[in-house]
Amino acid sequence: MFRGRYEHAIDGKGRTSLPSRFREVLAAKGEAHLVVTTGLSPCLVAYPVQEWERFEERLSALSQFDERVAMLRRVYVSGAVECEVDKLGRLLIPANLRRHAGLKQELIWAGMGRNLEIWSKTRFNKLCNDVLKNEEARREIASHLAQLGL
Repeated sequence: MFRGRYEHAIDGKGRTSLPSRFREVLAAKGEAHLVVTTGLSPCLVAYPVQEWERFEERLSALSQFDERVAMLRRVYVSGAVECEVDKLGRLLIPANLRRHAGLKQELIWAGMGRNLEIWSKTRFNKLCNDVLKNEEARREIASHLAQLGL
């Protein structure tokens, strides 16, 4: 499982280091690649290849005529790129994905359990601060989590 939050730099060519803790998780799964795609939020989402394939199988079982499913395929699946994690633990994030997430110099790797999110540090901090400052938003989240049994 991917958990934790790590700050890293990204260079002008789009290279960044995968946090060592996340490399350990990948290695334990016998994987050296991540599938990176555009998130529905202004971030990137990265999956180990096997986890991505399970996601695609579940998605392919859904109706192609459901417009929400079609939109998810357009945004999520069509934007997916398999990225190799090199021996130094770096990966190259393609320019179109960097633009989607606004990745310039500093980024946040956020462990999300089975997958990772990659955020512009500025966007991530603003998102978290906005939620933490908004009492109504926090109550709505807590209420929804309680409905889910968490």
